[in-house]
Amino acid sequence: MSSDREQHQSPPPLPCHSPGDGPNGPARPRPVEPPSHRQESSPSLIVQSRNPDALVSGGGISFLTGGRNARLSYGYSSFKGKRASMEDYCEVWISEVDGQMVGLFGVFDGHGGSRTAEYLKKNLFKNLSNHPNFIRDTKSAIVEAFRQTDTDYLNEENGQQKDAGSTASTAVLVHDRLFVANVGDSRVVACRAGSAIPLSVDHKPDRSDERERIEQAGGFIVWAGTWRVGGVLAVSRAFGDKLLRPYIVAEPEIQEEDIDGVDFIIIASDGLWNVLSNKDAVNIVQDIADAEAASRKLVEEAYAKGSSDNITCVVVQFQK
Repeated sequence: MSSDREQHQSPPPLPCHSPGDGPNGPARPRPVEPPSHRQESSPSLIVQSRNPDALVSGGGISFLTGGRNARLSYGYSSFKGKRASMEDYCEVWISEVDGQMVGLFGVFDGHGGSRTAEYLKKNLFKNLSNHPNFIRDTKSAIVEAFRQTDTDYLNEENGQQKDAGSTASTAVLVHDRLFVANVGDSRVVACRAGSAIPLSVDHKPDRSDERERIEQAGGFIVWAGTWRVGGVLAVSRAFGDKLLRPYIVAEPEIQEEDIDGVDFIIIASDGLWNVLSNKDAVNIVQDIADAEAASRKLVEEAYAKGSSDNITCVVVQFQK
């Protein structure tokens, strides 16, 4: 989302990291490693990850138990594209929390640098999975974890001279329920019976309810190539952006779905959605059985269609 903030200098490129051992550390239940299908162990990907200009991808397969057994496969891809630096991060994490297998998937699109997106990758799911009510009251836990993460990050930002922020589009699978929590203009789209179903609504300054909220808080939006909060930021919600508080907030909008009937979901930064419609993206993934291959194809198509931003996406396919 480099274009969402006017006039900034970015740090050196950082690739979208592949799924690690989970955010909880040794004090929490050990995350379950996906089978050997995980692509980040392949020699070709190791070479790619050292080249900031390369498209980086990976994937895996997991079995989750809830009201019924469910098998899911996931793939992720990230590409710096035409930007001078990489400000996107993504995270995929499968683990057991309080005896329940859960899946957490997220795309974090930074602006003003990559440090906010990197912080979210390292801390958002850790804070959520450590919440005492994560399994019992997932929706409330998501709201509180987003707030905690944003507050913690802003406290760490006190010594930073340059402002930075990040969107967060996340999907959390607990039992047979999918909780999609979104902050900013990255997006989550589901496929049901071949139809594209948006599971999040972009937070743009000219969205009528967002504009009203900003103005009631004493802020304003102006046209500067696109609608921008304070003439600076082209999204109305984000983590960080301390100089634009209280107009910019990290309060997530949450949509809850039953995964029954959901074939797959796509989580992607606006570098993809700026050039591909929801329907186009779903049509591309429908024809590809492998989730990693689908995520790579989405990134390649977005770049071919002229995307000028970093492009990152996660594809999760549900197989009952």
